[in-house]
Amino acid sequence: MPVDRSDPLPLWAQLVNELRQRLSAGAFDQRFPTELELADAYQVSRHTVREAIRRLRDDGLVSSHRGRGTVVNRTRFDQRLGALYSLFQAVEAQGAEQRSRVRRLEVRADPVAARQLGLDPAAPLLYLERLRLADDIPLALDRAWLPLALAGPLMTADFRHTALYDQLAGRCGINPDSGRESIRAVVPQPSERRVLWLAAGSAAFLLERLSHAGGRPVEWRSTVVRGDRYSFVVEWRPGGGPRVALGARWSAPEAG
Repeated sequence: MPVDRSDPLPLWAQLVNELRQRLSAGAFDQRFPTELELADAYQVSRHTVREAIRRLRDDGLVSSHRGRGTVVNRTRFDQRLGALYSLFQAVEAQGAEQRSRVRRLEVRADPVAARQLGLDPAAPLLYLERLRLADDIPLALDRAWLPLALAGPLMTADFRHTALYDQLAGRCGINPDSGRESIRAVVPQPSERRVLWLAAGSAAFLLERLSHAGGRPVEWRSTVVRGDRYSFVVEWRPGGGPRVALGARWSAPEAG
């Protein structure tokens, strides 16, 4: 559809928002349109298209190559389940850069999280909310609650490029050694869709985890993960039980 010329938002910004949604939905995984095709489709100038693509390139969503045009950036990595894992380490171990935008790091009371942690409903908790990025593309919205009595030293930690469990071990002397995680499909809330760059109606996975250290609950976590980049894989071998893997389906760039 053409852009809305009555909208006070600049044409290039409208086009960026539209292309981000289409990228999130996988519309350009096989081929990204040329500048001329985008100009014709949205009835804007090629200058407007170039500015929109430049912004997408700055965000790490696409890249431009001589002779290949514009291609969609996808990073591929797998995460195995069945053991306590760190998203930070999983992303970094497979060649992508993991960063976090810290949205909240504060002390608050939360009766639901406190109940999961076996605490009084009014007990003070450390609350950490992060937007997890893989190669600067939103991957997950992560919320974690920990007993303040145990995790107080984390209030001064810098979580932009580190793992929660590393900080918990280094600053608090706590190493989670067991836990339980459930995973189910959800439709994200509008506020979650916006930060994860998901189009309306897109599905996501909700991961809920309770971690223990020495038999004591130390972390309750709720994470919304982009469903368009993840799949579940079960492997089995003769004489062994099934192994479940959670894999991110980041496809390789295609020429545009």
